[in-house]
Amino acid sequence: MADSARIDKWLWASRIFKTRSIAADACKNGRVTIGGVNVKPSRPLKAGEVVSVKKPPVTYSFRVLKCIEQRVGAKLVPEIYENVTDPKQYELLEMSRISGFIDRQRGTGRPTKKDRRAMEAFTDPAMFGFGIDDDDDDEFNFGED
Repeated sequence: MADSARIDKWLWASRIFKTRSIAADACKNGRVTIGGVNVKPSRPLKAGEVVSVKKPPVTYSFRVLKCIEQRVGAKLVPEIYENVTDPKQYELLEMSRISGFIDRQRGTGRPTKKDRRAMEAFTDPAMFGFGIDDDDDDEFNFGED
């Protein structure tokens, strides 16, 4: 194996990003850092370095075990890097999943069917005891016998 590899190729080959162009864009946009410093896609990567990748709302951290430039199968990923992400980041991810549609950004498109059902369940009047009772038709008799 090579003793160094381009960071964009490594991010793609180690299955952190789906395509190399997405990995390169992440580097260009400052979402990939090594030692707190933003890196360019062509930066050489060495074994032992810790790479931080921001995928909002979480910042993942990986310790490089092997420098590769050819994509590997998912079963071989543990030989390529070690996930050293702070557990607080995973708590943050879980909190964002729980909040779901509540923090929905304006302009992110229409809610999905799942979002709509969750909103309807959340705002259901029956949940607050305001349900309509069909059995009591006598209540609204308005003087008619």
